[in-house]
Amino acid sequence: MTTNPPDPETLVTRTLDLASLPDIAVRAMQLINDPLSSASDLGELISEDPALTARLLRIANSAFYGFPSRIDTVSRAITVIGTLELLDLVLAMTVMERFAGLPVELVDMESFWSHSLHAALLARLLATRKRAPEREHYFIAGLLHDIGTLVLCLQLPEPMREILEQAARENRPLHEIERERLGYHHGEVGAALLRHWQLPETLAQTARWHHEPGGTEAFPMEIASVHLADIFACIDDHPATHIGRIPPLHSPCWDRMGLSLGALDELMEEAARQFEDVRHHLLPSRGHAA
Repeated sequence: MTTNPPDPETLVTRTLDLASLPDIAVRAMQLINDPLSSASDLGELISEDPALTARLLRIANSAFYGFPSRIDTVSRAITVIGTLELLDLVLAMTVMERFAGLPVELVDMESFWSHSLHAALLARLLATRKRAPEREHYFIAGLLHDIGTLVLCLQLPEPMREILEQAARENRPLHEIERERLGYHHGEVGAALLRHWQLPETLAQTARWHHEPGGTEAFPMEIASVHLADIFACIDDHPATHIGRIPPLHSPCWDRMGLSLGALDELMEEAARQFEDVRHHLLPSRGHAA
């Protein structure tokens, strides 16, 4: 085991393959933040990538949105879905594809992204149920909540192998073992990566605190939603990639959502339905299994 492992920022900056977002995601964010740009500018940018365009349109016409009429152009998708939510879909697809080709030998990438997608759908449904503002960010927050795990497995493969084995052997939550042995956990690494990518602070804070929601007062609804979504996805095993014990539930998050058991059952069923409908459109085409 490394006696003095690099801090999260160092891990992120030395991972050259991850040092920057894919170009199309960067350009899309620049357009969104440019007051002189228009929705048609974003549509033209996305249309430069035929494969991305095709995937976006398949999702726009899926049960994920459930629109009654067919959406056959990116400009129409932007009009119906909205620029911010479309940006999050572009970000989701390009980030997953960026990681798909990396040699993360300790993680079954298909299972990892399946769990992440399931959590993302649950977080989005929770936000919709609570009528939360800026609901589009809940999906991407759920999708990227465990992204730090991949960085750790890439940069510290042997320490992480020992950590994964210990978590499974002792039936303890993975993030607890990471903190004991590294001094930090994958949530902190994920936050460092998302900040390095200059993504909204909401996403960084949600990644950082999704296992420890009582540790901050920032973005309470986002963190509570992703905290619960992560646990529900693990319980539903669709498929879950947790090693060791499922992370404990922070009861104030449950209280904040005001869920009954019946409402939770409905939420899980709807997430499962959406998952089956969009998994082939969103999940990377290539994966690496250990």
